Amino acid sequence: MHSEEPTALEIARRVREARTALGLRQDELGLAAGVSTRLIHQIESGKPTSRLDTLVRVLEALGLTLEVEQRTARLGVED
Repeated sequence: MHSEEPTALEIARRVREARTALGLRQDELGLAAGVSTRLIHQIESGKPTSRLDTLVRVLEALGLTLEVEQRTARLGVED
């Protein structure tokens, strides 16, 4: 398993939950975010190769943000 997969799947779950909570179909979210319905489907499927800039646009359309946090354990890196 690649390290990106759990993160992509978590983002997929949250995007899908936010979209359905707002009562939006995938095509409606795509229109609001200025992206294709296919891209919404790929994000919600957990495809880890989605472009970050388009993902951010989708998150913004849902009222979500993306945060980057430092991991507690970093291998081979000194503080």
